[in-house]
Amino acid sequence: MIKVLITEFMDESSLIKLKSQHSVHYDKDLFNNPENLKKIIEDFEAIIVRNKTIVNKDIIENANKLKFVGRLGVGLDNIDTDYCKQKKIHVQPATGMNADSVAEYVITAGMYLIKNMSLFTNEIKKGNWPRTKYDSKEISKKNLGVIGFGTIGRKVSILAKKVGMNVFAYDPYIQNENQNDLDIKLVELHDLFKQSDIISIHLPLTKETKNFINKDVFKMLKRKPIIINTSRGSVINESDLIQAYQNKLISGFALDVFAEEPINKDFSNQITEEMNCILTPHISGVTLESNIRVSEFIVNELIDFFN
Repeated sequence: MIKVLITEFMDESSLIKLKSQHSVHYDKDLFNNPENLKKIIEDFEAIIVRNKTIVNKDIIENANKLKFVGRLGVGLDNIDTDYCKQKKIHVQPATGMNADSVAEYVITAGMYLIKNMSLFTNEIKKGNWPRTKYDSKEISKKNLGVIGFGTIGRKVSILAKKVGMNVFAYDPYIQNENQNDLDIKLVELHDLFKQSDIISIHLPLTKETKNFINKDVFKMLKRKPIIINTSRGSVINESDLIQAYQNKLISGFALDVFAEEPINKDFSNQITEEMNCILTPHISGVTLESNIRVSEFIVNELIDFFN
């Protein structure tokens, strides 16, 4: 029986299963107390986290017994994977387990924003009747640009095709012949920017992708697209995004991730009711169903690893 530390919320049924086989310390708010985490982690062979727990070198150096890091999600930018590899600690993300949830979020946000529903809603709240004030468009036949064509990017593309969209994808690591079954055109990045009515971003946060979407990119846009980001906040330069909206280079945006989480006041103070936007607190991949899937997956992987 090994000792497992869980620092953020997870599905109750998976927690019960894990407790039946191993000694579990479950504190879903421990991510808020990194000093305490640093003190107690030395007693554990495994840790399960989401995106708020920072598993850095400072923490890992105190984890003398640690062999397994389970990530209830996909992104690994909160985990020092290089140092884990150096220490022979296995890092296991729940790859693909929340892809359906994120894909639904992207298509829902695209439909909502292309019909200007947030603007209509805010006008109605004021007692107005803005029936002809804003254009409302159909999503069918519109061009979706997908930046990053991994598991989630593919799921988004499949849903987009089902509602009649044309899909363009950019990913330097994907070969064209692999996508023939989906009827998706792989294009160069500048072509995607020029052709897209909606752009959905699915990139990991690295040195190369930080501020990937910036003022230079916004100047390349031709169709005033909607920008949807469900990957990592720092992939978009938030200041440049606001400026692009104010300059009518884009027609709306949906952000589920932010450079700082919780969102900082400097950014939130720039958001007004007159903006066609959606802001959500990093929940695109967190549904009742996906929480069950990611929790079951990580628990099963942990049990198999130590068996």
